[in-house]
Amino acid sequence: MKRLAALLALLCLTCFVARPALAQSLLRDAETEALLNDMSRPILIAAGLSPANFKVVLVQDQSINAFVAGGQIVYIHSGLIDAADTANEVQGVIAHEIGHIVAGHAVFQNDGGFTNISILSLLLGAAAMAAGSPEAGTGLMMMGQRAAIGKYLAFSRVQESSADAAGARFLTSANITGRGMLTFFNKLTALQHRYGFYSTNPEMDPFSQTHPMSADRVETLKGDLQKAPDWNKPLDANIERRFKRVQAKLRGYTREPEATMRLYPKSDQSAPAHYARAYAYHKSGYSDQAAAETAALVKAAPEDPYFLELEGQILLESGKPKEAIEPLRQATLRSNNQPLIAATFGHALIATEDRANLVEAETVLRQAVARDKENPFAWMQLGTVYERKGDEARTALATAERAHLMGDSRVALMSARGAMAALPQGSSDWIRAQDIMMVSQTAVEEARRKGRRIAN
Repeated sequence: MKRLAALLALLCLTCFVARPALAQSLLRDAETEALLNDMSRPILIAAGLSPANFKVVLVQDQSINAFVAGGQIVYIHSGLIDAADTANEVQGVIAHEIGHIVAGHAVFQNDGGFTNISILSLLLGAAAMAAGSPEAGTGLMMMGQRAAIGKYLAFSRVQESSADAAGARFLTSANITGRGMLTFFNKLTALQHRYGFYSTNPEMDPFSQTHPMSADRVETLKGDLQKAPDWNKPLDANIERRFKRVQAKLRGYTREPEATMRLYPKSDQSAPAHYARAYAYHKSGYSDQAAAETAALVKAAPEDPYFLELEGQILLESGKPKEAIEPLRQATLRSNNQPLIAATFGHALIATEDRANLVEAETVLRQAVARDKENPFAWMQLGTVYERKGDEARTALATAERAHLMGDSRVALMSARGAMAALPQGSSDWIRAQDIMMVSQTAVEEARRKGRRIAN
């Protein structure tokens, strides 16, 4: 039985190419998050979910993938944004993943726990399975367990098909064309051919995959989506324009600068091209060229908070915190104190090394963490303000908050205990420190128990 469990684990690791989100780097960007939320909102409402309880999280990973892992959160890989031609294609992906959420597919099931992460990149997973699973499959068949494996695979295929159908319904109810869903599946089909799935396995049994074949999924969806009244509806021009900006800045941030410059040559004077080149130059250490690209953006739209944010960010990271303050202040104000932008503004105020700026920095950063508590960078900056003011209790509390978010239970536990010892008992800050202390202590004790079990 132990050997069977090991083979099952190997098979599922081969199929599920996505790692849990916390094992990967998450990308936070104010403009990107605003766009993804706006793209998702009508689909969520159509699905009967509240936008207030939902979010899309961007994972820094160049593979084409999206998944859910519990709760009302959709994780999207940066590679999927890069590969998409339109925002509508990404909406199709989001609709599919919301289908998983509504159906409860991410809940830990009675199938060994292997379906607690649902992924969209079925063809890359299938290609990996085709390349790596024959030995494991042979071993399982020799043990007479093919029926059990078939039951698991069928269960996964049913989930994917139901998510497809639900996603199509949600798009139709939201008056969004399903063209993007189909064109994205066609992209996956092309990837399947590119990676040799058909050429090396022309008679591969579609029932030995965790997901339906992409071509089959397209055919199944095509009828319903093409009959929808909004099939020929034009794409939302504003959403598509914003998507091209976000896609360009993401490419500039994640790709090698040389690749970015090939994709967005200097002859391209569009806003997305300026965005991408600004990041490429900044990554390469060419601060003057990066500043010139940003200046072109600000000149074209002087009140755009995201252009101002980039201008301030480049100045700050180029060692010019004083010059960065005004564009970041304006970006914060014009974005209605967006917490990610405000955190960068607070960082610039601190980086001037001018104690006169600490009062404003504290105000800005306290507002930032009040609106977005899940920002370790903002907590670190706020802790720096408290440390420079000599407020040891709140320095410890900010450190505990950051460590708790980063999963460092030991530091969170020690810092929370230090904060509780110095804060007025019963105060709101003391209660928060107590909460972190209790959660962190439980996590530390659980880690110790696991360590003893492994040692035994």
